[in-house]
Amino acid sequence: MYLIKSPLLLKWYYPSLLWNKPRTEKVIYLTFDDGPIPNVTDFVLKTLKVFNAKATFFCIGDNIVKHPRVFERVKTDGHAIGNHTFNHLKGWKTDDETYLENTLKCQELTQSNLFRPPYGRIKKSQVRSLKSKVLNFGFDSGLKTTDLGLEIVMWDVLSGDFDINLSPEKCYQNVIKHTENGSIIVFHDSLKAFDRLEYALPRVLAYFTEKGFTFATL
Repeated sequence: MYLIKSPLLLKWYYPSLLWNKPRTEKVIYLTFDDGPIPNVTDFVLKTLKVFNAKATFFCIGDNIVKHPRVFERVKTDGHAIGNHTFNHLKGWKTDDETYLENTLKCQELTQSNLFRPPYGRIKKSQVRSLKSKVLNFGFDSGLKTTDLGLEIVMWDVLSGDFDINLSPEKCYQNVIKHTENGSIIVFHDSLKAFDRLEYALPRVLAYFTEKGFTFATL
């Protein structure tokens, strides 16, 4: 069970998280979770370039290590990078110390102030740690202070592309029916999502481009 449009109650419960950008201009913020991986991320980059669109990629650290060429291409093409933990950890089921260490491990690779919790699951204690200064042990220097100050990015439109029971057309409709000025939209550059992503992404870009929207990085 998941909601396509993020409810106001959830935004109220996590007020310090970024759910959408200002509604004043016709700008949309596409985001892609779980990459980078060959072929799928390459398809996304090629499609974005066709529409002169920019996006934000929330990368898993382990995938960055495995596919450095793809990661470098994302940056070279002018897109923004975000941290998605090193091993795609679910915050609700992970103790705070492990979650923080895993995020820091990914942070060494992404060097970004943007963070998205995998599955959108994160404890308030983890939010506090990621948004503030934390103490951690370095292997060579002992106890040190790390100023994270991360911007924790959620979304207000979930495409549902990860849902293998969802039709590609329904994935496309999810996005065009719920997106408005300033919307942050979630897609996934993953093998699991590719059937729906491949269908929906170019159509979403064409639909909103025709309506005068632009696509920007966070």
